[in-house]
Order: sequence, then C-alpha cells, then structure tokens
Amino acid sequence: MSTDPTKRFTDRVSNYVKYRPGYPKEIIDYLEKECHLTAESAIADIGAGTGIFTKLLAEKGYKVFAVEPNDAMREEADRQLSKFPGYHSIVGKADLTGLTSQSIDLIVCAQAFHWFNTPETKTEFQRILKPEGQVALIWNNRDIEADAFAAAYDALLKTLGGDYEKINHQNLKEPDFVRFYKNGKYTLTKFSNQQIFDFEQLAGRAFSSSYIPAENTEAGKAFKAELKNVFDTHQRDGQVVFKYDTEVYLGEV
Repeated sequence: MSTDPTKRFTDRVSNYVKYRPGYPKEIIDYLEKECHLTAESAIADIGAGTGIFTKLLAEKGYKVFAVEPNDAMREEADRQLSKFPGYHSIVGKADLTGLTSQSIDLIVCAQAFHWFNTPETKTEFQRILKPEGQVALIWNNRDIEADAFAAAYDALLKTLGGDYEKINHQNLKEPDFVRFYKNGKYTLTKFSNQQIFDFEQLAGRAFSSSYIPAENTEAGKAFKAELKNVFDTHQRDGQVVFKYDTEVYLGEV
C-alpha cells in the first residue's frame, strides 16, 4: 500500500463510494446555525475525497470548493456532483489549496484531518478563511465497544489490518485540537449514525480502508477469511451493524 496519503485510496474508490458511511443530515442544520451560513456563504471541503460530505452541502445549494489531491477520488466526486451549480472541483492539498485569501466562510474536513494535521495546514486555513470563519473537523467514529461484533472487528483490524493502529484517526487527542484551534477553544458535538451490512457489504466496507491489504493479495485473502469468521459468529439474520458517533469539532483557527 502507498505511504503517500494522497495516493493511498486510489485503488479503493469503488468500495469507498459503495460502502463508506454517509453523515447525518442534522450536521448541516447544526453548521448552518452555529456558523451563521447564508445563501452567499462559501464553503471549502478539504480532503473531499469522493464527495460524500460535499454532496450534502451541494444539495443545499451552497457554493462549495471540493479540494482533493487524489485524481481517482476527485474524478468520482466530479462524476456525481458536477450537476450542482455551486460545486467547484479543486486540485489541491490542505496546505496548498489554491483558494483565494479570506474567501471562505467555513472549512469542513470530513474523515480527513488526521492525514494533514500539520502547522502548514493551519497556516493555510488561516489564510483562506474570512475573519470569524470557522473549521469543522468531522469523523464517523466507529464505536468499538458497542457490542461483541464491534470489539471482534476492531481486534481483527489490530491483528491483520496493516498500519491501522498507526494511521487510525482516533490517535488524535485533545492536545491536537487545542493546538489547532484558536486559543485552544472549540466545541465537540456528537450525532448518532449506523450502517447495516451483509457479509459482502461488510467486506466492501473493510476493503475501502487504506490500511487493509488489497483484496487480491494473499494478505487480503487471509484478512477476508478471518472477517468471515467474525461475521459468522456475530451476525443476526445475516447482518451485522456498524454503530458510529459522528463527531463534529468546531471553532476558529
């Protein structure tokens, strides 16, 4: 697997689109209220990927700049979202967005900030934000203690999940957010989310993750066999449930 975070998902796009979780639409209502968004507001989705979160903004009619360095992921977002007049596709990175200074009312980073948590990113965000503009860092945080299946799945990732423990977004802790946000001040709001899978869907969800060995490799085949054992042990009526806390960190930088 690639060690370059901008290339890690190139061969995962199909599974990513099909099996990654969406986001509760209540998040948009929350951001509209807390960030005082209007029809004229400009939003930058940094690390937009295939546009899962971008779509929620575009559907509401916002002008949204989807900044994504990975060609395969960005092209998939373009395929789905180019029909929205407010959607703008940007080839760029978190620390070099190419956006105009003081042009953005809100930055969102959905399932992405852990890839570019650097001083250079903070400097770039400060440059492109309007005065009093805010940054929302968003993750679907899988509840690894929700039930026996969740615990068994997480144990499998730790055993056969490549560099899962190294790049897991949950490695971000309070000091990271204190350092990132202005004067260390931010709010954390949580929303409930879930996905229900049969085995093939569960496998697709697993192989959408960059730390899982590719499905056509020996390591990937070994992972899938163990995943089937976990599924068979914990399924109910042929299904298992992924439960998430969708976390939204919000503040100025």
